[in-house]
Amino acid sequence: MPNSYTCLHYHLIFSTKNRSQQITPARRDRLYSYMGGIIKDEKGRLLCAGGMPDHVHLLVTMHPSRAVSDMLRAIKSGSSKWVHEAFPDWADFGWQDGYGAFTVSSSNLEQVKRYIARQEEHHRRVAFQEEFVTLLKRHGISYDERYLWT
Repeated sequence: MPNSYTCLHYHLIFSTKNRSQQITPARRDRLYSYMGGIIKDEKGRLLCAGGMPDHVHLLVTMHPSRAVSDMLRAIKSGSSKWVHEAFPDWADFGWQDGYGAFTVSSSNLEQVKRYIARQEEHHRRVAFQEEFVTLLKRHGISYDERYLWT
């Protein structure tokens, strides 16, 4: 569409199924790289990836033709399929059903990149569940605790 301009940055967060500690240092870079390829195929760009053995943080720029839910579905289903093909011993790997998606202004990109890069340091002090609830509250997102961790 001519004369349409967008700047759509998102901080995406999702966990492994049952928050199992499956994303090992030996495999995470390949996983993040593969996710970056999926994002590129969806007309987006991976700016930064990080996380812990039980969850992932992605900072992405999205094309306006892609809905956030469609992007997350592509990332999670595509990466899960790839994990099962590339690592047969990782047969029980899966992602949680839900996710968090938070918009990021251009002026805050570097701050979010630093936050993602420092996940190991951050999680020495703060558990994933506490981190996620804090982000939900900070962004004014209501939630039902009963369904938060499924």
